[in-house]
Amino acid sequence: MKKSNYIWLVLLVVGTVLVLLRHNNIISWGDSAATYRNEKGLIFGTMYNITYEHDESLKLDIDNELKRFDASLSMFNESSIISRINRNEDVIVDSLFSKVFKMAMTVSAITDGCFDITVAPLVNAWGFGFTEETAPSQAKIDSILQIVGWQKVQFTPEGKVEKQDPRIMLDCSAIAKGFAVDVIADLLRKKGVKNYMVDIGGEVDVAGVNSSGGLWRIGISKPDDDPESRNQDLQTILEISDKGIATSGNYRNFYYKDGMKYAHTIDPKTGHPVQHSILSSTVIAKECIIADAFATAFMVMGLERAKVLLEKNHDIEAYFIYSDEKGNYQTFMTEGMKEYVTE
Repeated sequence: MKKSNYIWLVLLVVGTVLVLLRHNNIISWGDSAATYRNEKGLIFGTMYNITYEHDESLKLDIDNELKRFDASLSMFNESSIISRINRNEDVIVDSLFSKVFKMAMTVSAITDGCFDITVAPLVNAWGFGFTEETAPSQAKIDSILQIVGWQKVQFTPEGKVEKQDPRIMLDCSAIAKGFAVDVIADLLRKKGVKNYMVDIGGEVDVAGVNSSGGLWRIGISKPDDDPESRNQDLQTILEISDKGIATSGNYRNFYYKDGMKYAHTIDPKTGHPVQHSILSSTVIAKECIIADAFATAFMVMGLERAKVLLEKNHDIEAYFIYSDEKGNYQTFMTEGMKEYVTE
């Protein structure tokens, strides 16, 4: 065989191998034999997308951990711990529920109740939970507010949730996805994974580098009304590693009635959907559970109150997209966020 033909044959074989590796979600580079895998699936009514460097698939371990999480904190699971608590059954919580509950109470205290996991009855009343009711009367809102308030629930020494009123219901959806991200990230680290991106429903944790050896690139979507998530236009991109990132916004989950727009973020104090100028709140923190909770809290607080809180809490960074008086998009970011933002 001629030398030139031999070279072309080698190149053809190498190219075919690379195509097969990519087709099977495995990407290998160089002498390090770095293998980046991608796992996808469903959890909590949303998608998970996990990319990581490891010499074997960890999908079974990931799914088992998510099932454990689902059995504790999913309101879609009738036998979960949170569902049983909402039905006032006698149940001792597990470590997963305990972590979420304690973090929720901490963020509630810091934000003066703008973050509140007892908001579930209001979410249902406005048609964003498990009911089809919409735009409740003020009388009904006032009635529900009597059983809403983070200080009306507490842990007992026996590891149970104690309610001041049996009608109180918990909704951890504004913090649970972020914690699920942390749980899977912790699993990957225990398996020796140093480079990964864990994405569950848009809440993200990243570590190390991507398959190209660079920082992970996380997009922040433009907050256009997009209930079916068809719009993929990005406002900006973050280049980041070793952090948790979460975004909350009212541009996906909303409805119109009698010419009024009602968004899914409910103010626990007024009982009404928030009407602040912030359209999208992105937070970076050391843990995704923290980022998730504060991203929601800032949506409730509004721009000016959020700025005041951020000045006192330097462990979190934030990027807000808001609407000015003329309806134009404007942005605000903390000084530390500028380190991650790239156009």
